[in-house]
Amino acid sequence: MSKSIRPLVICGGAGTRLWPLSRNSLPKQFVPLLGEHSSFQETVLRVRGPDFAERPLVLTNRSHRFLVERQLAEIGVQADIILEPCRRESGPAILAGCVVTDSEEPDQPVLVVAADQVMRDAAAFRAAVTSAIPAAQAGHLVMFGITPTHPATEYGYIEPGPRTVGNAFIVYRFAEKPEATAAANYILSGYVWNSGNFLFMPRILIEEYRRLAPKTVEMVCQSVADAEDEGGATAIDVKSFGQAESRSIDYAVMEHTSLAAVVQLSCGWSDVGNWNSLWSLSERDECENVQHGDVELLDAHRCFVSSDGALTSLLGVSDLVVVVNRDAILVADRNRTAEVKHVVESLRYKGRSEAETHARVYRPWGWYQVIDGGDAFQVKRIVVLPQGRLSLQKHQHRSEHWIVVSGTARITVDSTVRAVSANEHVHIPVASIHRLENPGDEPVELIEVQNGTYFGEDDIIRLEDAYHRA
Repeated sequence: MSKSIRPLVICGGAGTRLWPLSRNSLPKQFVPLLGEHSSFQETVLRVRGPDFAERPLVLTNRSHRFLVERQLAEIGVQADIILEPCRRESGPAILAGCVVTDSEEPDQPVLVVAADQVMRDAAAFRAAVTSAIPAAQAGHLVMFGITPTHPATEYGYIEPGPRTVGNAFIVYRFAEKPEATAAANYILSGYVWNSGNFLFMPRILIEEYRRLAPKTVEMVCQSVADAEDEGGATAIDVKSFGQAESRSIDYAVMEHTSLAAVVQLSCGWSDVGNWNSLWSLSERDECENVQHGDVELLDAHRCFVSSDGALTSLLGVSDLVVVVNRDAILVADRNRTAEVKHVVESLRYKGRSEAETHARVYRPWGWYQVIDGGDAFQVKRIVVLPQGRLSLQKHQHRSEHWIVVSGTARITVDSTVRAVSANEHVHIPVASIHRLENPGDEPVELIEVQNGTYFGEDDIIRLEDAYHRA
């Protein structure tokens, strides 16, 4: 039996408590929060290595595939990618990963890791995982419980029971997120935090899931059987997967199985669940402030201040979170930042695009940002990365004028293809078939001026696309 593990990296969450930095278009796991790497990149690096794990399997949704591929390339790691067609919580997602791994290597334990967590001591995590392998091979569904450092009210708790195999203990009971007094009592009683990371044999998880929710297992197995290769990624079938019950792995399996075991772990863990958590993890100045960007503070204490462009000044305040994005600003009591999700819910209810999408919109080929607009025009700044190419497309309601400001682009307009360099421009009439490509080694930047009656992204009629978008 193989003793190496297969990491299954789950990175489909949105992280709304870190709005406006984290949104559906660019969730927190892909944003560098505590250094040069994103938590997704740190997670992949934590579980790599020929003496520890096999090639990782990354499960993400289709809209974030290009972020996964780009960030894997930045750290020089290769991985297999599963594209989740719709969100059904962690249960069906983890189940799909296990169905894939069981068909490839059924005797290899699967290590399920969340991509949006911080672990300061990677060696301690790897040691805990290694110590959990015997319990997983003995048929346990192993969880990793974090040794509490304070009576946290934002985490679920696990009460360990008697020791079973190796360093694993039978899970005696689960406790939901408690009030402060209950949390303190849990710690005194030896409870641990539920980290949301797991180790088990794929077949054991599948069979236990089948016992508890047979219809969901049937649908997920069918969705994997009907999966298609999409440019090297496994795109599981949406029709079957969408019929799986949307439940977390804890509610679907772990809280109802007799096979659950827990291995205790101390590794400087945090799920970076809100701005206060990020403040506590960040390097602070002599006044306990965290500063990012163009920030000026005077008589301010214990604040988290971040600006992505505009000069942001604070005077005579304490315990605030101030986050300035190009299109949205958050000002909050640092001790109430767990409630930021309610702001996002309100914005969604009102139909505000800022709830989901950043001003800078990332695409597989690069990014764009709307910088001005009126009733009959819209202006975008567009950056196309090396070897990037927009889809071959046309528009029904607008013409476009492209002005290249740096780099050299290859531009197609109907039957004409030509190179366009800095300080040159091209006009694209309404309904003309067009494309822009960057064949070079440096980014191409341009200004796009749109004229017309409608400027929505749904006015893009794609005729051909290198990134498998509809």
